[in-house]
Formats: sequence, structure tokens, C-alpha cells
Amino acid sequence: MLTYHQTYTTLVFKLLLRHEFRVSTHIYNFTERKKMAKPNIGFIGLGLMGSAMVGRLQSLEYPLTIMANVSRPRVDEAVAAGAVEVTSGKAVAEASDIVMLCMDTSASVEGRMRGEDGIISGLKPGTVVIDFGTSLPASTKALGEEVAAAGCTYLDGPLGRTPAQAVDGLLNIMCSGDKTAFEKIKPVLEDLGENVFYLDELGSGNAIKLINNFFGMTTASAMAEAFAMADQAGVSRESLYDVMAAGPLRSVMMDLVKAYGVDGDPSKLGFSIRNAAKDVGYYNQMSLDLGTTTTMSVSTNKAFKAAVDQGMGDNMVSEMVDFFAKDLTK
Repeated sequence: MLTYHQTYTTLVFKLLLRHEFRVSTHIYNFTERKKMAKPNIGFIGLGLMGSAMVGRLQSLEYPLTIMANVSRPRVDEAVAAGAVEVTSGKAVAEASDIVMLCMDTSASVEGRMRGEDGIISGLKPGTVVIDFGTSLPASTKALGEEVAAAGCTYLDGPLGRTPAQAVDGLLNIMCSGDKTAFEKIKPVLEDLGENVFYLDELGSGNAIKLINNFFGMTTASAMAEAFAMADQAGVSRESLYDVMAAGPLRSVMMDLVKAYGVDGDPSKLGFSIRNAAKDVGYYNQMSLDLGTTTTMSVSTNKAFKAAVDQGMGDNMVSEMVDFFAKDLTK
């Protein structure tokens, strides 16, 4: 026969076990609910940036449906990590709660969005589509109207920073469009970006990104020409940098161009001349769409376009030093 002490101890033990079971069950259910709460993501555009973003989403166990856009290697890597590959934008939309695009031009985005096999044709009511590329605001607004007609929402969310930072979810995301839709997908955006900005009506994100890139690429090309002019003047690039960096001209962009112009490392500024030419060209087009003209971007646009024409499109922006070094010796 059990003593009073043994009976009491047994009772306490049973209560503890029951409590532990309930806590464990609660944690398990919470974890499962958290897993179940993750939206289905569709992603098109697995270039350097897009593939880094997909990798980040996969590391956080988001279910992904993807479509090849230009190249296969990064698509194969995503599929090997668990993504489902489909062959049309329509199929991506049909499988997704959020559709993400990360492509090179507005024309590419429009091509994937429209048509009988396009994203719009497969949208389910309530789906949010977000374009992470740098697109023309006028194109973005037109697509927004077409997506709204399908009972869904279109956002623009151009990106800042590099693919290396995307791997760790440290992007800058400049999002604009319907505020309710933004709040709906904000937790996902915060998994991708360290700084997530909401910038008002649709197209505002792209407008700000184009202005930002115009300024950045103009600064980079000016620094690149400065190094090339130093060669012509018979002074060392490093001496020029040391003097400039000691004053108010010092900037991150200066340092990124110096990484190649002085140190020979083009990888620090992971942005191609072709993309720079596109963005500055879009900035010019935006000014025309707004009924105005731009003065400062004319020379920047001319230089980047000439570099692309000379076969330097796939080189990094810091390698514009070589373009100007050749240009100044003509």
C-alpha cells in the first residue's frame, strides 16, 4: 500500500507529465501553424539577385514555384533544394499566393505578365504580385491596372544592395502600391530585406530607384574618369584617391570604384555596365514621360551606352575606369 508521501509524489509527477505534454503539444502546434502560415511563393527571374533571394526564401522554408527566364544553372540549384519548376507564368500564378518578379527590363516583365500563358491569366483573387526589378513607372502603373482588373494587387519593390547581401536577407526594398497589400506581404519582405520602405502610390518605388541609380552611376562614372584623367596628368591614382578621400567627396561609391581603379578588384561593386546603362536610360525615359528633360544624366548615359557598344556590357561598373582610360587617349 502506498504511503501518503508516495501517493502525493505520484500525483505531482503525473501533473507535471500532463503539463509537459500540454506545453510540448502547444509548442508543436505553434510550430506547425507557423509552417502552415507561410504563403506559397512564385518566383520568376533567377539571375544573380533573384537566385540569392530564392536561396534566402528556401532557407526559411517557404514553398516555392519557379520558372526559368534566361539561364538554367540557378534554376536547377533551386529545384535541387526543393522548389517546383513550371513552364509558364500562368502556372506560377496558379500555384502562388505571392508572385515575385526579378527581371532585367520592363519589356521582360510585361512579356511574363501578359498573354494567354502569362501571370495575369493565372491569378487567383487576392494574389499579390511584386516586381523587384527596376522598371519604368509608366509600365508599372499600366500593369497595376490590369492586375487590379483580375481582382489582385500589383506592387513595385525595386532593390538596393547586392546579391551577397540578399543571401542574408539584408536588402533595401523600396515598395509602393496598395498599403493593405503591402502590409499583407510585409513579413515576407522583412525576411528578404533589412530595410523595407513603403513609398506611397504604385510606381513611386521605381521612380525613387531610378533617381537613386542615376545619382549613383553618375558618381561612379565621374570617379572612373577622374582616375583615367590622373593617368593623363601623370599623377598616381592612389595619390588622387588619398587626397579626395580626405575631404567631403569621400563616399562609399568612391571606395567601390577605387577598389578596381587602384586595387584591381572589380567585384566590390557587383553591378554590370549593361544594367547601369539600362537604369540611366530609364531615368531619361521617365523624365520624358513626366514632360521634362534631364541635363545631368546626358553624359552619364552617353558613356555607359558607348561602353556597352564596345563590348563592356558584362563588365562591372567600376571597370568604367578602363573605358575612360581608352576614351581619353583618342
